Amino acid sequence: MKFAGRHLFARFSALTLALGLAHSALAAELTQQQLGEFADDAKLRFGVVNNLAAKPELQLTLTNDSGVALPAGKSDWRIYFHSVRKLDATLDGLSLRHVQGDLHELAPTAGFKGLAAGANLLVPYTASSSMVSYTDFMPRAFITQQGMTAEVFANTDTEAVQDFVEPFTKAEQLQRFSPDLYPIATAAIRYQDNLAVNQAVAKLDTSPKIIPTPADVKYRKGTATLDSSWQIRYAGRLTGEATYLAAQLKSAGVTLTSAADHVAATGKVIELTVDGSNAKPEAYTLNIAADKITITGSDNAGAFYGIQSVLSLLPAQTASSHALPQLSASDAPRYSWRGMQYDMGRNFHGKEVTLRLIEQMARYKLNKLHLHLTEDEGWRLEIPGLPELTDVGGNRCFDLSEQTCLLTQLGTGPHKSGSGNGYYSTADFIEIIKFASARHIEVVPEIDMPGHARAAVKSMEARYKKLLKAGQKAEAEQYLLSDPLDKSQYMTVQNYTDNSINVCLPSTYAFVDKVVYELQQMYRKAGTKLVTFHMGGDETGAGSWTASPACNALFAKGEQGVAGPADLKPYFVSKVSAITSARGLDLAGWEDGLMYDPVNTFNRSQFANKHVLANAWDNIWEWGVADRAYRLANAGYEPILSPATHLYFDHPHEANPEERGYYWATRYTDAAKVFGFMPDNLYANADKTRNGAPIENLEALVGRAMPALEKPENLRGMQAQVWSETIRTGAQMEQMIYPRLIPLAERAWHKAAWEGDKPNTAARSADWAAFALQLSAKELPKLAALGGDFYLPPPGAVVENGKLRANSSLPGLTIEFSVDKGTSWNTYADEQAVSASSVLLRTRLGEATSRVTATAN
Repeated sequence: MKFAGRHLFARFSALTLALGLAHSALAAELTQQQLGEFADDAKLRFGVVNNLAAKPELQLTLTNDSGVALPAGKSDWRIYFHSVRKLDATLDGLSLRHVQGDLHELAPTAGFKGLAAGANLLVPYTASSSMVSYTDFMPRAFITQQGMTAEVFANTDTEAVQDFVEPFTKAEQLQRFSPDLYPIATAAIRYQDNLAVNQAVAKLDTSPKIIPTPADVKYRKGTATLDSSWQIRYAGRLTGEATYLAAQLKSAGVTLTSAADHVAATGKVIELTVDGSNAKPEAYTLNIAADKITITGSDNAGAFYGIQSVLSLLPAQTASSHALPQLSASDAPRYSWRGMQYDMGRNFHGKEVTLRLIEQMARYKLNKLHLHLTEDEGWRLEIPGLPELTDVGGNRCFDLSEQTCLLTQLGTGPHKSGSGNGYYSTADFIEIIKFASARHIEVVPEIDMPGHARAAVKSMEARYKKLLKAGQKAEAEQYLLSDPLDKSQYMTVQNYTDNSINVCLPSTYAFVDKVVYELQQMYRKAGTKLVTFHMGGDETGAGSWTASPACNALFAKGEQGVAGPADLKPYFVSKVSAITSARGLDLAGWEDGLMYDPVNTFNRSQFANKHVLANAWDNIWEWGVADRAYRLANAGYEPILSPATHLYFDHPHEANPEERGYYWATRYTDAAKVFGFMPDNLYANADKTRNGAPIENLEALVGRAMPALEKPENLRGMQAQVWSETIRTGAQMEQMIYPRLIPLAERAWHKAAWEGDKPNTAARSADWAAFALQLSAKELPKLAALGGDFYLPPPGAVVENGKLRANSSLPGLTIEFSVDKGTSWNTYADEQAVSASSVLLRTRLGEATSRVTATAN
């Protein structure tokens, strides 16, 4: 349909068009059967009208294709839908109300004129900020009525959001603001952008290389033919690593015998040893000769990474023998913290997806899995003794009392069977820890507090009400996280008004201690120990606790260092620090959880932990906050570089409305951008502003001097993040992570020669071309063989003089084209002759294909 445009907002008379009661008008209430029929047959659609208006303008269209008419006047039916933006409208006959988070309610008022069968209802509204992607809209809108079961609009009960969102075609729909200098990725633009990497690849050696790149490696002439005649010999302490190697080789088609090193080897041998004289942790040497492969680690982790280097040289295809290049390598990691953060707090994807992620992290020598276990929208880990955390907090549904589940969010819809629900049992989590530990990966659990804690708050409120009703007042209050008399008012970035734990209640710290205790028990049962507890700490709503009687009572005590609301965040961190330090743990948090404001850090000396780590994430260059990583390091904290502009994998792969993800930090982040990140000089990565303007001088842009890194020894490493607001399934999650995880691992492990204050861009481009070729030829096929999902970039293409020219940003991927609107597909060859002016194209790797793109008419 065509949008009515800006005049919809000038007068609302359009809402009365095509309205009126059907001849079989209903009473003010609907029956359950009518509710279901209406939801099954009526069509609810959303669309962007104009992002460039003073407030972005959108519209909802309800087409009544059912035989049920909505009655005129005020009644009890309500339509609920999810929106990542807070919405507002002034309407005749309807009210639009924000409930919590992304949930909005559309309700009839006395002036509602009814909606006849066959009629349309147009509802114009505004959003808090622009919406330029299909995935800004959420599935599973529903209609309900008091006392009845909610019914999902059938046309929205899908992950194919284009089915209920109007096309993005006009500039005012595609642009976030004016000027938005990022061009929308089209087939023609991609084609031009891909030319350089394709030209470079034509001159490259295509033989397999170790990824991530070793610090020093020399490839020699000749090969070693690895087959079943080889044996594995290993030091006794490397039994686990040898077992892992044998299993991986067997999956590649080669079955080897293995024995401890006291058994004499005969014939060709893979030898695994440890030499502790190499003082650098996780280091190894590797020598591949025709009849012997020697891996010597500085420790068990180093030996494991040497094994991964051997495995990196294998192809994806299984065979009874494999030819490995002869080589010598001496290698050690760039950083001790090489991390991947995974948010299953917002949407839970299951244990198997997590195990696949761990396997891939191990393959590329990443060693920290940061699990974001709790959020406003979910609590994802069973805690013995606190069943409400998962009984209530592990599921979302339509229960306004929130006694059986959390309020539905993020496209889950009204039923517990909807997307994103679930949690790890203690047995699941122990299995995950064991699996990761065997691969030298530390699992870092995050319990996000005091903000982003709505799941915990509401779960403990449900516990409180249940026990209070049973007459158990003391037990009810034992782990309560909210003050019933608190009248504080705030609105968080994610549009919640009730998600802050009350930091002034003693029961809050009983809760923290209980959770940390149970976490420690799980790690011990897994045969390891909890090392780092991540407390979150980010984005606490401004205004939290300002009208809390419990906090006012704390101020009145005159306790030193707690004089007013501004002292409460460091007070909370110091209390959590005392709990975790007493348990022998390091403490981690997001950068803003350790700072009063963008400039001033909390006093490091007030926290008892030996190590306090900080994820430095908010680096939008023009906002002047990108220096917080260095401020924290200089103040004695240990930052982990986690910059949103380069390492947020929930951002789109390219600037196109069909791409999934948020775009608040940057319009897109592709694999090449991740590869080009230079962690040793954070400011050197300042390439563009949010609107796409080139940054020539960061200090001039910010208007002040940028602090230097005075204590580089405090920089622990780097980490990518994937936040899951728009990621409801495991397949979607993997498509956002891969292949970007692989260049992340490359930069975390290996410092390239082209890095520096003024990077050698020509050398970087050449290095990326070689890396991209390895991705398409070897690494992505291995991902496919493991059975997971991954993202394939759509091809670039142009039609000139009847010739189709196409290319890919990952040279080597198969390109397919169709001239009959997708009915049949053909494999592209150079300068394919075509008669159609508009051609559909996609890339393919095995059974996986990219989304379809088209050349211009």
